[in-house]
Amino acid sequence: MDKISKHKKTVSQFIQELAQYGDYAQPEWETQIIMDDERGHYLLYTNGWHQGKRSYGCFLHLEVKTDGKIYLHHNGTTLAIADELVDKGIAKNEIVLAFQSPTKRVYSGFAV
Repeated sequence: MDKISKHKKTVSQFIQELAQYGDYAQPEWETQIIMDDERGHYLLYTNGWHQGKRSYGCFLHLEVKTDGKIYLHHNGTTLAIADELVDKGIAKNEIVLAFQSPTKRVYSGFAV
C-alpha cells in the first residue's frame, strides 16, 4: 500500500472513531461524517438543535494531499489531533497544521 492510500485509510478510521463520541456533547446534535476518499477530504460536522438554537458546522477537517502530507485545516475539538495522528503512526513531518499561518508552522515541530 502506498503512503497516500495508507494515510487515507488511517485518517478515515480515525474520523470514524471520533464520530462515535461526537453525539455525547448534546443528545439533540448529530455528528455527521463527510468523507471524500477520491479527493482526500475528511470532515466531522454537527447538525441539530439545542434550546431553540441551531447547531451546524464543521468541527474537524483533515485533508490527505497528493504529496502524501496530511493537512489539519480545522480542529474545533479539545483533542490534540496532530498528536493523535502521530500516535496512529503518522510521522510529524507528514502533518501540516494548516490552520496556522505558514510563518508560524516552522515552530510547530510538524511539517511546513
